[in-house]
Amino acid sequence: MNKNTVLGWATLIMIIVGVGLIALGAFRYDDVAGYGFAAVGVGFFSIAWVFNALKGRV
Repeated sequence: MNKNTVLGWATLIMIIVGVGLIALGAFRYDDVAGYGFAAVGVGFFSIAWVFNALKGRV
């Protein structure tokens, strides 16, 4: 398992967790806490995007 494979798996896991957090914010929590869950989910997406961009450069 080289560095690109590790970054690929990390990207996939972070996308899954981000979708889960956004789904929690949208469907489970209808009050202000839902906005926080959705914001953290978007943050996970942005970090996954950085991991994907780093593949091949590290």
